[in-house]
Amino acid sequence: MEDKDNNRLAKVEAILTDFGLGMQELRKAQAEFAKSQAETDRQMQKLRKAQAETSKQIGGMSNNQGTATTELFFNSFKYGQKKMFGEKFDSVFKEESRQTKKGFEDEYDILLFNCQAVCIVEVKYKADSNDVQQVLRKERTFRANFPEHNSKKLYLALASKSFHTKTEEACKKNGIAIIKQVGGTVVVYDENLKVF
Repeated sequence: MEDKDNNRLAKVEAILTDFGLGMQELRKAQAEFAKSQAETDRQMQKLRKAQAETSKQIGGMSNNQGTATTELFFNSFKYGQKKMFGEKFDSVFKEESRQTKKGFEDEYDILLFNCQAVCIVEVKYKADSNDVQQVLRKERTFRANFPEHNSKKLYLALASKSFHTKTEEACKKNGIAIIKQVGGTVVVYDENLKVF
């Protein structure tokens, strides 16, 4: 019986020894994994910083394109095209912001004025159909923000370097003028224009 017990004891000792070695290997593997994870975390942090910088640069480029597009159309109205929709506009303003006590805060990219009429020109680098609703909203906010002009005819226009076909159709359907750059010239399409 003693041999049998010694055999069992030897087997248990062998298992415990193997287990001990296994635990050491497991601890070593865990340490290597933690080291690898720390390196991955450092790399991810660098990637997040690079992505933030790229987003900032892309946002800056987008803002620059929008500013340049507004400047293009503003200058064409200020120094050239002043007669549109059967009206001759005397004054041109850009990037006007107003907010009334009623909360009708809005920004107007370009405003054209004369004694009888006002034209609100919303400017987009690349116009899409969502922009049409934004233009239509300008009529309501303008009336609230500039009550001194409520007796004047109000025209709405969407100016862009690029239009989707559906956007042009939506403008025509809603009585909004389409203003676009064609070569070096700014062209106004106002066949379906309505007074708001």
